Amino acid sequence: MKVPFLELKEQHRRLGDELQSAIGRVLESGWFALGPEVEAFEDAFAGYLGSAHVVAVNSGTAALHLALLALGVGEGDEVITVPHTFIATVEAISAVGARPVLVDVDPESFTMDPARAESAVTNKTRAIIPVHLCGQPADMQPLIEIAERRGIALVEDACQAHGAEYRGRKAGTMSTVGCFSFYPSKNLGSCGEGGAAVTNDAELARRIRLLRNHGSLGKFDHCVPGFNFRMEAMQGAVLSAKLKHLDEWNDARRALAKQYDRKLAGCGVTLPREMPYARHVYHLYVIQAEERDRLQEALAAREIETGLHYPLPVHLEEAYRHLGYRAGDFPVSERLCRHSLSLPVYPELGPEALDYVASSIREILAPARAGR
Repeated sequence: MKVPFLELKEQHRRLGDELQSAIGRVLESGWFALGPEVEAFEDAFAGYLGSAHVVAVNSGTAALHLALLALGVGEGDEVITVPHTFIATVEAISAVGARPVLVDVDPESFTMDPARAESAVTNKTRAIIPVHLCGQPADMQPLIEIAERRGIALVEDACQAHGAEYRGRKAGTMSTVGCFSFYPSKNLGSCGEGGAAVTNDAELARRIRLLRNHGSLGKFDHCVPGFNFRMEAMQGAVLSAKLKHLDEWNDARRALAKQYDRKLAGCGVTLPREMPYARHVYHLYVIQAEERDRLQEALAAREIETGLHYPLPVHLEEAYRHLGYRAGDFPVSERLCRHSLSLPVYPELGPEALDYVASSIREILAPARAGR
């Protein structure tokens, strides 16, 4: 049996009529960047999250970048985040001229350790960016208290956490601004690139709207230098159609995770843990294995695709070695990068496929367990 890591064709087949209708509206309108379809999605996503303002852009990276710019973060400032994340989190900090300051993650949640974040705050710190990784929110309450106490902005990287919750509150809504990606593989994915910044601050939303569209108040009326970070109308229409199914898809991911938990218990791998404060939506189901590479190769031989999120922590990537961090500085993140393996988990994954993945892992690891 062949098990892909992700299968979007089936999702799009099931949504055929809805997607065709959405795309047809765009083609009929002749409006292909921003416009009514993007505005409709912004309103719908704001309603879903319970947030006052959503500003749609062309990627999660752009959302993070513009959020920091709109907050006034720039040269000479420091922004605290984690090394166990996709590089875009740190790129956004570099893009505004600030210095990324990295702190290690908690070994069970894979998200920012609040105590380490507070210890890293200096008089140059302008913002903290916790990353809601794999679909699980960071422990936000301590971070909210730190930000309020120290007078700094809190920016949620919720690019992997559409619909996730922290103590009943939606990821992306507990901070100065939350940032989402709608890359096709996300729990809520476009048919291309897309992102959004979410905030309850009307002035902050206004600044982000200006910056995403060349600093424009109107056609050929530019009040600040900006960017072309506009969302395409096609993506807004597609996302509006898909948003109606997000909770259903997240419930399916959670059910699949529970099956993996049951079928992989005691087989010699460390399973992901849903923290007591969180409603995990399993954008990724990540196990940890001592011989991760061998396990991945053996699964590939059985035509089971897996993923590495992430093989290197950001501080050991060539792009960020200039920050001066070394191997060993962030032991939890480094261990996760060495031992983590992402298994297929998406709403269309059938029970036979999941059972094949789980039974294959048990069979591959059985000799090692017997040896112990």
